[in-house]
Amino acid sequence: MPNRLIGETSPYLLQHAHNPVDWYPWGEEALERARKEDKPILLSIGYAACHWCHVMERECFENPEIALLMNELFISIKVDREERPDIDAVYMEAVQAMTGGGGWPLTVFLSPDGKAFFGGTYFPPRDISNLPGFPRVLMAIAEAYRTKKADLAEIGEQVFSHVKHGLQAASAGESLAEDTLARAYHGLRGVFDYENGGLGGAPKFPQPLAFEFLLRWNYRARDRQTLDMVEQTLVCMARGGIYDQTGGGFHRYATDARWLVPHFEKMLYDNALLGRLYLYAYQVTGKSLYRRIVEETVDYVLREMAGPTGGYCSSQDADSEGVEGKYFVWTHEEIHKVLGDRVGPIICKYFGVTQEGNFEGGNVLHISKELKDIAVENGMETEEVEGMVQKARKVLLAARGRRSAPARDDKVLTSWNGLMLQTLAECAGILGRDDYCQAAVGTADFLLREMRTGGKLMHTYKDGKARIPGYLDDYAFLAGGLLAVHAASMQRRWLEESLSMVDSMIELFWDDGEGVFFDTGRENESLLVRPRRLFDSPVPSGSAAAVNVLLQMAVVTGEDHYRERAVAAMSKVAKFMTDQPAAFGAWLCGLDFHLAHPREIVLVGPSGDPRTRGLLAAIHGRYLPHKVVLAVEPGDLATPERIRLLQGRVLKEGKPTAFVCRDHACQSPTTRHEELKVQLEG
Repeated sequence: MPNRLIGETSPYLLQHAHNPVDWYPWGEEALERARKEDKPILLSIGYAACHWCHVMERECFENPEIALLMNELFISIKVDREERPDIDAVYMEAVQAMTGGGGWPLTVFLSPDGKAFFGGTYFPPRDISNLPGFPRVLMAIAEAYRTKKADLAEIGEQVFSHVKHGLQAASAGESLAEDTLARAYHGLRGVFDYENGGLGGAPKFPQPLAFEFLLRWNYRARDRQTLDMVEQTLVCMARGGIYDQTGGGFHRYATDARWLVPHFEKMLYDNALLGRLYLYAYQVTGKSLYRRIVEETVDYVLREMAGPTGGYCSSQDADSEGVEGKYFVWTHEEIHKVLGDRVGPIICKYFGVTQEGNFEGGNVLHISKELKDIAVENGMETEEVEGMVQKARKVLLAARGRRSAPARDDKVLTSWNGLMLQTLAECAGILGRDDYCQAAVGTADFLLREMRTGGKLMHTYKDGKARIPGYLDDYAFLAGGLLAVHAASMQRRWLEESLSMVDSMIELFWDDGEGVFFDTGRENESLLVRPRRLFDSPVPSGSAAAVNVLLQMAVVTGEDHYRERAVAAMSKVAKFMTDQPAAFGAWLCGLDFHLAHPREIVLVGPSGDPRTRGLLAAIHGRYLPHKVVLAVEPGDLATPERIRLLQGRVLKEGKPTAFVCRDHACQSPTTRHEELKVQLEG
């Protein structure tokens, strides 16, 4: 007999729809019943690709005896954190306040008024070591609620006060100076892993936004050591098991400090942000390794994450057939069977495959030896071994495709799709990939067509239906993605849609009194606290993303109110940028742009003209983090007056023409590819 979750669209909630637990989705029905019956609420938050969420479901929520306790003693509510990031933000802050840590599954006990008084993450079905069993926790909480309700209410008030402070924290407003960037850089150096790359030790999370800031600092300060830090990290990740050596794309994080053994789930946002970081590294260095990783990552998303009707799915599970990593790991015997006795041993050496394995008897593929060393050992040319590896990857991918694939969470999130949209568009321009440009245009069209209801942007889409009013990051990420699609495709529509999105973002989420953006807007449900997440987690903070797109729109339109809001928001977090730079990478990128003198680049010409394409390639080919690019057909110059950057642009001698300006001073319009390159380097 299914429970109330059967009517939901979230794959995560539907996974629990046949539990014996009397689950409610978040909503007034559950909250009203808790108030009416004076029962505590058991709130369980997770997401579809979460390994330990699956474990707790199997061990606890599918257990009839435990479900009976939950049904008798609590009103149980299940939430998909990806679908309701606002709820997750509030109660994650509460659990961190109570326990000093957090994660998923998130298990929180609330009074009927929604205030948290106890919480944790994973609980086992019975006492294990220092972890109490879930039945004991349930009975203890229920007894405390029955006999010590006043004490729990006092705890709830204290936690509520902490949550409010934590989610709406801001400094008094500080000046914005290059010293903030320098101090952030030195802070990142202090936690850099000089042996393995990355920040800190195990578990090792990719932090693409912090490393994007380091690339910008290298550009600003011409500091070779900074580029070395970025490159060491990217090379180590590309050689490690966190990167899917067979199919491309990145797993969520590594359980060790060497990037070897991953947590196997794959998230859309990781691949969007890491793909973009490798893309910028390719721009800076021209190294083929980075281009290969970018293209393999984007190709993985297009191949395995594309939704059935458009957009990109949220994630791919770590588990298949109930076993973590089963789809991704290989035994020594499997490699030999698939590749044969001649090629198999060479590939095993290259990918570090052994009889004993490196993960529960299997092998996570990683690059353990250099191609040239394997070539010498086998009396071969390096190029021959390289070709063998490339062919073997394709054969292994085809063989892996015959396995039982991990489940996908096929809901489409506007925010994460906005991140992927920007990556696709920038890859199209920088790599000269028309197929990526077509994919970006198709994605943009889908998002604007299907993710809006009554003209309002929605957060999630599943089974032909868009739901939940959009959050700040939905608007900010999509606006940034649309601006990138415009620069790659030369279609004016995306520029105007981006500008409209930014204006709506200000209307819905900006608070003039506080001088900040909030994550929820006028059309979102009101919770106990209006959340305002400032740090990267690991996607950019919605506020930081908003600042970045506001600064670009200030250049596009010449309207100071965009920049003024961006500066006001940044001043409130300047102290956090220096104190916690690893968690404020997106803010640091925005501050870097603000403190620069961005190039204003306009290209006018027929998009199908090879001369136009050559000028566009010159614009996209060089790493210029402080630039805004507008590119239009000659017939699209009749633009709204607000787009100042396009005003007064006319073709030179009837040819495709590029205009490069800075601080309202322009160089001579040019029709020549080489002259444009010189202007961009100036």
